[in-house]
Amino acid sequence: MTYTPPAPAIVDDIVSQTKFDANGLISAIAQDTKGVILMLAWMNADALRETLLTGRVCYWSRSRKSLWRKGETSGQQQHLLEARLDCDMDAVLMIVDQTGVACHTGRRSCFYHGVTPDGLRDTAQPEISAEELYGR
Repeated sequence: MTYTPPAPAIVDDIVSQTKFDANGLISAIAQDTKGVILMLAWMNADALRETLLTGRVCYWSRSRKSLWRKGETSGQQQHLLEARLDCDMDAVLMIVDQTGVACHTGRRSCFYHGVTPDGLRDTAQPEISAEELYGR
């Protein structure tokens, strides 16, 4: 599966139809080709536009208040294979080719805190250390 970006005018039309929240954001879910949900992050119009035009996934970092191209620090990039907007046009699902791990903790998926009758239980261990990912 290979992503073929739409023409810029078509991307602009898609972005104009997207319903961003009061902060100008939509939730963005990254899923791998096996159906594993890797992470949830946020996109503004610029991040969605860049992602759809380039195929390299870009998010909006709420803490840094800037665009965040997945993997720009860690090398753990996401390349878009397919994008889908939900029925309300206020969330995007991205099927991605994930290089390495998706979570900043070194796990494949950010969703590793399992809810059990005894409380939370980690369902996955880190595959790579934060030091290796970020050089810290």
